[in-house]
Amino acid sequence: MEKFDELFETGLKFHGHKCPAMPMGLRAGLAAMKALGVERSQDKELRVLSETGEGHAAGCFLDGIMTATGCTYGKSNIKKLYYNKMAFTLIDARSGRSVRVSLKPEFFTKALKSPFIEQRKAGVPPQDIPAAITDPQVSTIMAMPEENFLVIGPIQQVEVPKGKGEFTAQPCAKCGELTFVNKLQDSPAGPVCIPCKG
Repeated sequence: MEKFDELFETGLKFHGHKCPAMPMGLRAGLAAMKALGVERSQDKELRVLSETGEGHAAGCFLDGIMTATGCTYGKSNIKKLYYNKMAFTLIDARSGRSVRVSLKPEFFTKALKSPFIEQRKAGVPPQDIPAAITDPQVSTIMAMPEENFLVIGPIQQVEVPKGKGEFTAQPCAKCGELTFVNKLQDSPAGPVCIPCKG
C-alpha cells in the first residue's frame, strides 16, 4: 500500500488537481501491470494504447495510467486513440503480451451522476470543488476492490514493432533548426523540416 500511496501523491502533483478519475486510472494501470506480471516502465518496456480522447468528462483517467505504468508521451510509448472511452491496452514490448482494461459500464454510469460530476457540469473547475465532495469519492475509488469497477480482459499476444530511436539531426535548409533526419523532407533547397515543406 505504501507504493500505491507514493504513486498517488506523484499522480496528484503531476495531474494538478484532486479528482476521482486520476486515481481510477492509477488503479487501472496497476491492475493491468499486475495482470501482465510487469514492473513500471523505465524506458520503453511497456506501451499503452489509450482509448481516451479529449473534450469528455474524464480525460484525467489517462494521467493516472501514465503515473502507474511509466508510459509517457516523452518516451513515445503511449498513443491516444481518441475513442472517448475509459479503456486502454497495456503491452509488454519484450514479450508481446497485452491486456485491455476498461471501466465497468454500470460503475461509470453511476460515476457520471456523482456530486463531483454535477459540479463539473455546472462549470466549477475541479480544483475549486469542495474537499467535502471530492475527498469521499477519491477515498471510495482508492479502497474499492478492482472487480467492482474494472474489466480486466484476457491476456492477448500482439505484434510489437521493433526499432531504435533516431539520434542524428541536421539543420533544415530553410529555417536552420536542427531536425532529426528521419523527419527531414526533400526539397529543391535541400532537406527541410515538415513545417518548412508546407
